[in-house]
Amino acid sequence: MLNILHHRTVKIAFAKRILARVYAQISLLIAISLLATGCAITPDTIVKQPMTAKPQATTPVKANSGAIFNSAAYRPLFEDRRPRFVGDIVTINIVENTSATKAGESSASKDGKAEGVITSLFGKPMPKTAVSGSSALSYKDKADEKASNVFTGAITVTVVEVLANGYLVVGGEKQVSLDKGTEFVRFSGVINPDSITVGNFVPSNKVADARIEYRTNTKIDAAGVASLLARFFLSIATL
Repeated sequence: MLNILHHRTVKIAFAKRILARVYAQISLLIAISLLATGCAITPDTIVKQPMTAKPQATTPVKANSGAIFNSAAYRPLFEDRRPRFVGDIVTINIVENTSATKAGESSASKDGKAEGVITSLFGKPMPKTAVSGSSALSYKDKADEKASNVFTGAITVTVVEVLANGYLVVGGEKQVSLDKGTEFVRFSGVINPDSITVGNFVPSNKVADARIEYRTNTKIDAAGVASLLARFFLSIATL
């Protein structure tokens, strides 16, 4: 009878340990799932200005019927469509190609030599003995560092402000979602209206105070997380 009770007690304790381990594993799985969900965040940006702007509302002009010139329907015959007001758009051709090289080298050396003659030791004469010594030290250090950056593409931005000299402050953002991540392309700067070519294009190397960035956010692959957890649980399982 005592043996039966002892076996039952052992089984109950073992079952409690298994339930506690399963509970801990489920809690860990929930925590990692929440972490995976929270990984898809919008990355920080170096562009510190509005990404877009709407044109200012204009007061409708009352049509003056009965004359040859109608101000309400007037359209200049030779006016181009270059952006010049807040809310107009312009396409930026990103053509960034930068490289930098840094190298440094230093060296040093030092030689020493000493000679002497011993004729006595502790006040007692001894045969003449010549003693000499020399040393040579050298040091050399060399470092080389290279960096390159290539960024090409296009983004259409909006005029967010017109400066007093007629220059245009532009800014814009483009988001592209690919499967489980989103790509962010952001741009801002100041452009000279004279740099705008036919079709309203401006190369990025003619933009002042340019802020160009490409960033992306990703989510942890659920299949990869499940596989990782499965291997972890199997490694510590006692059954």
